[in-house]
This record gives sequence, structure tokens and C-alpha cells, in this order.
Amino acid sequence: MVPRIALTAGEPAGIGPDLVAMLAAAGSPAEVVVIADPGLIASRARMLGIALDIVPYRHAAAPAPSPPGRLLVEARPLGTPVQAGRLAAANADYVLDTLRRAATGCLAGEFAAMVTAPVHKGVINDAGIAFSGHTEFLAALTGAAQPVMLLVAGTLRVALLTTHLPLRAVPDAITGERIESVVRVLDAGLRTGFGIARPRIAVLGLNPHAGESGHLGSEEREVIEPALVRLRAAGLPISGPLPADSAFTPGALAHCDAVLAMYHDQGLPVLKHAGFGHAVNVTLGLPIVRTSVDHGTALELAGTGRADAGSLHAALGLAADIARRRHA
Repeated sequence: MVPRIALTAGEPAGIGPDLVAMLAAAGSPAEVVVIADPGLIASRARMLGIALDIVPYRHAAAPAPSPPGRLLVEARPLGTPVQAGRLAAANADYVLDTLRRAATGCLAGEFAAMVTAPVHKGVINDAGIAFSGHTEFLAALTGAAQPVMLLVAGTLRVALLTTHLPLRAVPDAITGERIESVVRVLDAGLRTGFGIARPRIAVLGLNPHAGESGHLGSEEREVIEPALVRLRAAGLPISGPLPADSAFTPGALAHCDAVLAMYHDQGLPVLKHAGFGHAVNVTLGLPIVRTSVDHGTALELAGTGRADAGSLHAALGLAADIARRRHA
């Protein structure tokens, strides 16, 4: 199977267009269709000294591997001209339009998966559009009740119970219902997307030392542990709640296939330390396959040639693998 994968170029002033050009120069065993302004990609490729043959995308053709130097593009016009490194709120609608096109194409079966370059949440909000991230946006667009953010770096997999929330809002967002729902989505995603027949999931506590028997917080005893008891009774091999400061040691990780962190900065610093620049963000719980890079827009690197396309290469490869597994 040669999967046809939609690739969105992300924030036009950031490194997304650079990464797209670099990816196209290398080629891919999948068919990559970039949803972007072709003039933007061509301009950034020239800045980087990359020769590209940009070809309009035609859905009728059967998918074929993308040869080096050839780039299929479905044109979406920018809202305003782009200068590398300089954000423009007038391009917020353009960014979201590329995401809608990729997602609806996946829902229709036109694309086997979508891969996203980084967007800049702040400039989208500056344009008057409420936007907290790809995960939440795609969940609303596809009607997914419980999206789950999973970061992958080699064999290390870290999922998040809560995503883009202020730290003070996290305890109230941790409920037994949410824990059960997220664990079930994570379990299903590891089975179907990663081929793990019986996933072992380690669940972290919220507080230091996982609450220290209630002396450092009650969330573990009152909310997390009862939810895990119910999940174990349903036959899921779940461990926890575990102290976050020791859960990522090699010995502990040897006994699990994924770690579920309670909040964004509890789990992701470890993951990014282990694999930054080559890790992949996977959104589980959607009716489509979506992966992304593990980094931001890096405005200061746009157009300089110093950006690293490693994470985008990994995201494309993992999207293709998951798509093939789902198709098998």
C-alpha cells in the first residue's frame, strides 16, 4: 500500500514551509500532498537553495511514491504576503483552512492520514479566533468526543490526560470519568496504531510522591486510584498511580508500553529530552490518522536553512505506518 498523506505547512512565517521543502527534496515512499500556498513553498525553497518541481495535485490519479525534488501541492491562497520570521494575523484563516481541507479529505477517504507542521496559537488568537491547539481543533472538526495527545520517541510513549490548560485548572479537570475515557482511547490506539496486542499503561499521580498516602494531596486516593481499579476490573493491565519522579527510570519503563501523565509539563519534558527533534505527536481518538512534529514554529530559524526536518520525517513515517496497519 502506498498511502496518500496530506501535509499542512503550518504557520507560513515559521519553519513549516522550510521543512516541507526539505522533505520534498528527500522524497518519500508515501505520496505526500501539501496543502499550502504554492508560491510560499516555492519562495522558501529558493531561499534554502532547494530545486523543486511543484505540481498541482489531482485526486484522480492512483497514489504513487513521492520522488525527490517533486512536490504535489493543493493550492490554498495566503491572506497576506509572508515575510519569514514575521507573524501576520491576516494569515490565521489560511492556516485553519489548510487544516480543514486535510481533515475533511481524511474523513472522505481521499487521504490515508494527515501530518501537520507547527502552527502559532498566539497569532491565531490575535486574529480573534479561539484556538487552543491542533488536538482540540481537529477533535471539534471530526466530532471526536475524547482526543488524546500521545508523544512518541522511539519506544518511549507518553500520553496526556489534560493538554493545554493553565496549571491551576488541572486538578479540577482530573475526573474518574476522564481517566477511564482517556485510558480506553489510549489502549485502543496502541492496539490499532502500534500493533500492541495487550498494552501496559502506567498512570502517573498528580502530586509529588503520588500524594504520599494523602499527605501531599488527595487526588490520587479519591479520584485516580478508584478509576484505575475499575479499569483493572475490566481487564486492562494498568499500573499506578505512580510517582512521576521515578516512573521514567529504565527499570520502570521496561514494564509498560506507554505512560499517561496528568498534565502537559509533567510528561513532555522527559519525552522531549529523550527525543527532541525526532519525536512525533500523534492524536488518538480521532476517526482519522493525524501526526505532527514535536516542536514549534521557530520563527528565528525560518528561511535560514538551520531548521531540522527530522521530526517531520518521523511524523510522516509514523503516519504511513499507522495508515498501513489500519488498512491491513
